[in-house]
Amino acid sequence: MKLFTPGRIGPVELRNRTIRSAAFEGMGKDNGPTPMLRDYHFSVADGGVGMTTLAYAGVCRSALSFDTQLWLRPEIVTGLREITDGIHQRGAKASIQIGHCGNMTHRKTAGGTPVGASTGFNLYSPTWARGLRKDEMKEIARCFGDAVRTARDAGFDCVEVHAGHGYLISQFLSPYTNRRRDEYGGSLQNRMKFMNMCLEECLKAAESDMGVIVKTNMRDGFKGGLEIDDCLTVAREIERAGVHAMVLSGGFVSKAPMYVMRGEMPIYSMTYYMKQLWLKYGVRMAGGMMIPKEPYKDLYFLDDARIFREQLKLPLIYVGGVVGRATADRVLDEEGFDFVQMGRALLNEPDMVNKMRDDENHNCNCDHVNYCIARMYSREMACHKHCGDELPPKIKREIEKIKNRQG
Repeated sequence: MKLFTPGRIGPVELRNRTIRSAAFEGMGKDNGPTPMLRDYHFSVADGGVGMTTLAYAGVCRSALSFDTQLWLRPEIVTGLREITDGIHQRGAKASIQIGHCGNMTHRKTAGGTPVGASTGFNLYSPTWARGLRKDEMKEIARCFGDAVRTARDAGFDCVEVHAGHGYLISQFLSPYTNRRRDEYGGSLQNRMKFMNMCLEECLKAAESDMGVIVKTNMRDGFKGGLEIDDCLTVAREIERAGVHAMVLSGGFVSKAPMYVMRGEMPIYSMTYYMKQLWLKYGVRMAGGMMIPKEPYKDLYFLDDARIFREQLKLPLIYVGGVVGRATADRVLDEEGFDFVQMGRALLNEPDMVNKMRDDENHNCNCDHVNYCIARMYSREMACHKHCGDELPPKIKREIEKIKNRQG
């Protein structure tokens, strides 16, 4: 049984094979850490996890979509150091996910017109974005390296570079969002060049004492996006770069958001917390078409991930539908993965890892209605089971209807 044995990600040893995934907490303020963010990650560390990951830190001002998102810069090092010190005191390691939101940003948060691989309108932000100039691409790549150095100053053991889900690196990789006619567009080899620039800077900055993880897609999850063969090529390129581990995911936030998380998006819950009235009522009318359902099942990425496991040699981190001891053991012992990441399960039960250690039959009681996802871009991520009487009756009814539809 591998789950409660130590495991290594480059120079970093974890006490067991569990990682809190980089699911956006929405717990920051003014692009910095808060006591709420600190206390949540402390609770996960107390709960037995091998490493907990703070998400989703922007590498520069133009990377930011939300005020509640971290901006990894020297001004917040002291606050982050308080978090990493506390995580270490509890026996866990600390990681931080770094990235750039690209055309998912907004003028107010990004400090100017949002940028992406190519010029165009992103309906899901919604915003107009312009394609990056070559000099800007090089500057953003350097920002990735600077973010790694800042993460070291803040006491993090690992960084997780986000190269999936339709954010900036992924926007360069996918033919859906990359329509460039220069050497950064066209063939997949060209489309990987920006990713390679960012990884080179990250690995250089990480030196010999930090682990570098990359999250990448196995499929974009829609027709016209990357499919598994191209994603295997991307994964081999990431492995060739010399990173220490890879997280295998899928989906595209601006086209196939539920492919990432699976299940149904509770539209009323999502819009209830939105402040802009035009957006609130627009999403209520069109949200069902914009955010199609993707059926949930345990270990929903496993069939694709198995193909990557067969063809790659570096440590692979499985994410997607790990809900308890049996699913974790299957991924590690039967399928040959090195670590498991969990997001919603550890929001529902921050002490789930200790419960799995004490009870080989333990499963979390997450019911996958995605209320936590629906609210996380407007306020802090939270499980509906922890909200008690705070939930208005209409949200409670929506949750019950989704649970009934799921059987």
